[in-house]
Amino acid sequence: MAYKIPVSVLVVVHTAALEVLLLERADRPGFWQSVTGSQEQEGEVLRETAARELMEETGLDAARYELTDWQKQNRYEIYRNWRSRYAPGVTHNAEHVFGLRVPRPLEVVLAPREHVRYEWLPWREAAEKVFSWSNAEAIRDLPQRVTSGTTRP
Repeated sequence: MAYKIPVSVLVVVHTAALEVLLLERADRPGFWQSVTGSQEQEGEVLRETAARELMEETGLDAARYELTDWQKQNRYEIYRNWRSRYAPGVTHNAEHVFGLRVPRPLEVVLAPREHVRYEWLPWREAAEKVFSWSNAEAIRDLPQRVTSGTTRP
């Protein structure tokens, strides 16, 4: 069995008007989140991880939009029910936050094994709806990161 690498990305997909894309997990109905995913191999560049996960989970091509590394890292304990995906003894994950600014709420193509629905919500509602504290914190940071049409790292 190939174990997951405990290094991941969180990508907040948003518009300049602060509308945020949320995805509902297939394995946990009612659990909403932004795009997330782990490195596939040691040393994979985090920007590549973010672009790959965006394509896999939404069909969005990061090269067509503004993908920004927020230079923010969260370290958190991996939920016990998901620890079997990692090597024995791995209990924490390092999550790196990115933003993807799109021109308007877009139709997305979900990966059915991962997500069952998506919604575009105003940032405050999105921050309240996500299950992860780090995802909520990233969405709450969004207004400070989006200024006069550009996204700041």
